[in-house]
Amino acid sequence: MVGQAAASTSLPVAITSGEPAGIGPELVLMLAAYNQLPSNCVVIADLHLLEARAEALGLAVTLMTCQPGDPVPEGDRVLAVWHCALRAPCQPGVLDAANASYVIDTLQLAVDACRNGHAAAMTTAPLHKGVIIDGGFTGFTGHTEWLRDACGKEEVVMLLATDDALHARASDWQGHNHSLRVALVTTHLPLRDVADAISAERISRVSRILAADLARQFGIAAPRIAVCGLNPHAGEDGHLGREELDIIIPTLAALREEGLDVRGPFPADTLFTPRHLAEVDAVLAMYHDQGLAVLKYAGFGNAANITLGLPMVRTSVDHGTALDLAGQGTASPDSLKVAIRLARQLADTQSASRHASSSF
Repeated sequence: MVGQAAASTSLPVAITSGEPAGIGPELVLMLAAYNQLPSNCVVIADLHLLEARAEALGLAVTLMTCQPGDPVPEGDRVLAVWHCALRAPCQPGVLDAANASYVIDTLQLAVDACRNGHAAAMTTAPLHKGVIIDGGFTGFTGHTEWLRDACGKEEVVMLLATDDALHARASDWQGHNHSLRVALVTTHLPLRDVADAISAERISRVSRILAADLARQFGIAAPRIAVCGLNPHAGEDGHLGREELDIIIPTLAALREEGLDVRGPFPADTLFTPRHLAEVDAVLAMYHDQGLAVLKYAGFGNAANITLGLPMVRTSVDHGTALDLAGQGTASPDSLKVAIRLARQLADTQSASRHASSSF
């Protein structure tokens, strides 16, 4: 339903609702209906899609439309909406490539709002890569890479963090291996392509971005980073692969000469233990499943994806579109809640850091 509410004049977190046939739209609605939506948020979605999904699920939510730059309505069970029109009718669980451009438009609106000073940060609900590609965006490989290109960046870094690791120091992790920050050298690549993508240049760029944003967004003045090897046993002195000897070890040595505290490479099968995690602030994995399988086991549903190296704060959920659950109201909104809250906290930390720097 549509109603009236008080408005916030501070910058909101802009939430993209993701694949319209997936669980993204209803997760935002559920948070609003349960009064669990963090304050000062706005969702970018088709208003009529939200109305239909709320009615179908019996969610009592007041939908309030506004425009970027306007005060954001807030109140009991209120959801502020920046309307973006669907390209085709949508049914829960049924993908339609015609709506691929709708999903891209929601992302572009969020990026523009952040860069134009109309949003403090952006949080993204899950999208479906396959339907985006089928819709004509043939080079699309994921949120992270699209945001990199949209912002004109050569490199960005995918970091996943559990909720309790946001401001934790490594000394707080002893005995708590559920607290993790894991960044990736490569992201959405077929496994057979990973080794060819591991280069000194890429490791160096990713390590520098990771160290800089651990300081800028997480407030860690001198971040300590443990780096995984690519091969089993970190190559076992070249007997199980030479990437460590030829690329990773000399690159880390050069980065240490620059002043970065990068350690390793360590065998990935033993690095993710409390004894090792207690000595570092983040882990840098060579490829997607090497790091994220461990993190999602430790904190699935209580973690968020953060893109480092962008000119804005961006967080996302740690799960996919869950088409089989769409329209049922049974999916958990916990990860989205974590991602929104982290976006706000990271934006506040970054703002405080800029203010402190400008005061000198």
